[in-house]
Amino acid sequence: MKLHHLLAGLFVAAAALAAPAQAQQSYPSRPIKLVVPFPPGGTTDVLARTIADPLGKLLRQSVVVENRSGAAGRIGSEFVIRAEPDGYTLGIATVSSHAVTPVVYDNISYDVTRDLVAITRLASVPNVLTISPKVPATDMQSFIALLKSQPGHYAYGSAGAGSEANMMGELFKLSTGTEMMHVPYRGSSPALQDALGGQIAAVFDNLPSSLPFIRNGDLKALAVAYPQRLAALPDVPTFAEAGVPEVNDASWFGLVAPKGTPDEIVQRIYEAVRQVLAMPDVKERLAGFSAVPVGNPPREFAAELAAEIDKQRQTAQRAHINLK
Repeated sequence: MKLHHLLAGLFVAAAALAAPAQAQQSYPSRPIKLVVPFPPGGTTDVLARTIADPLGKLLRQSVVVENRSGAAGRIGSEFVIRAEPDGYTLGIATVSSHAVTPVVYDNISYDVTRDLVAITRLASVPNVLTISPKVPATDMQSFIALLKSQPGHYAYGSAGAGSEANMMGELFKLSTGTEMMHVPYRGSSPALQDALGGQIAAVFDNLPSSLPFIRNGDLKALAVAYPQRLAALPDVPTFAEAGVPEVNDASWFGLVAPKGTPDEIVQRIYEAVRQVLAMPDVKERLAGFSAVPVGNPPREFAAELAAEIDKQRQTAQRAHINLK
């Protein structure tokens, strides 16, 4: 009888050890859902659709992009968190949805670092500060001097209250000792249009949506948030070069899964995504909207995500940003 129990125990243990390997070998056996927490057409959506098709071909299953927008990214984030942790529901993470929203809204029911598994940072995108042609400044130093000479007289626009651009603007004010009124918009496009008309002085934004206006000479770029100068704007300094290093962080887009997703499946997805990001046609499409592919390991992206949340929490506390 004891031998029977011993053999049964060994069988159960062997089955448990074999289960992850079997899961990895059989994964994926059906289509994968890739959740975007924003509407179709934006940078996040375009990036998701750029990687979805080649990723599906590598995994030999369809990767279907599903937009679940609303509540500053919370709806999409919560959907991924509540999904089965089996590798068939993945989510796109952004600075706004997964680092800013969790710290500026007081009714968040989840913890990004606790309830999600980081897979990889897909790409980085530069941020930029542009000013209206009606603002009497030519560079960062003269703009800061202008703001200090007339505290609160000028306004900056962002893609919305509690957006990454809003936090960037507030961090700029804190770092430079200046004061500007914040005007939130429903997206960066109307903010850029108002800057063209001189209704607001400046716009903090992801580079892709601002770049056409900069290239046409309609708006003046004072600085880009990126580790080095950009080939697309070689004459525009980074924020670090312009004397505001605290604002020099680029935006990023990552891939996450529900907590409990097996490590073997996470690794399988990561390896496939890394291959996709190395494809010349994918790199070319990403470059078309100023995105630089990354594809770092899960542990590294998890540390970056935690650091970003901490940074945004500190900015929100210093700027007294708390939204309902």
